[in-house]
Amino acid sequence: MSNNYFSFRQFTVRQERCAMKVGTDGTLLGAWAAIPTSVPHPTVLDVGTGTGLIALMMAQRFPMADIKAIDIDEEAIAQAKENVNESPFASRISVSNIAVQDLTDGRFDAIVCNPPFFTEALTCPDKRRTTARHTLFLTYGELMTAAGRLLSDIGEMSVVIPTDFMNDMNSAAAIAGLHPRRVCYVKTTARKPAKRVLLAYSRQHPNNEIDTTTIIIGDEEYNRLTVDFYLTLEEKASGNTAKITDKNLSYIW
Repeated sequence: MSNNYFSFRQFTVRQERCAMKVGTDGTLLGAWAAIPTSVPHPTVLDVGTGTGLIALMMAQRFPMADIKAIDIDEEAIAQAKENVNESPFASRISVSNIAVQDLTDGRFDAIVCNPPFFTEALTCPDKRRTTARHTLFLTYGELMTAAGRLLSDIGEMSVVIPTDFMNDMNSAAAIAGLHPRRVCYVKTTARKPAKRVLLAYSRQHPNNEIDTTTIIIGDEEYNRLTVDFYLTLEEKASGNTAKITDKNLSYIW
């Protein structure tokens, strides 16, 4: 089975030119991130789009949304453009080679990011993989400062990170004037601690307690989130098309 591309229900993600492949983190973020329901034509910013996966998922989930996908990796941008142009959503997704720190135009009703998270670990010999996984070019502080500048007044900023770095992200958000709204812990099994956490922030103080949930890979809530994207056995294409399953996703846990 080839891992050069994955077929979802409404689009295909090619990834041979990208340092970071399709994985559970990005797929969950694309299925979980929210957009304000009161905005008739919302705008979405996908920071560090890579293959374009999250941008494509947001376009599928929100048919009235326009999405801007950005990345600093030229090869990833070329790949994302290819994936977008071959999808049903090409007219609503723009792909640009720019750093979020340099982005000055527009306010967005949703910002999504599967950010680099290694802060002190040894860097990888592959420079493009280092850029994708380490915070050398995008720290949590820089990400949240940009979100504070670019997020609309009723918008929501959503990220997925290792749970070990949750306090660091919350601190960066607070400095940028953003407040936690939703938290979703992600476990591989019920008995193990959560390795990942989905976090959503907004400018508004939460009126009530922060909405906190937990999902387990493969449980009812996980299946509900992903059912519109993963192929069923009956829908599996013939030949080398890669069916999305928990076994062949590129886990980086």
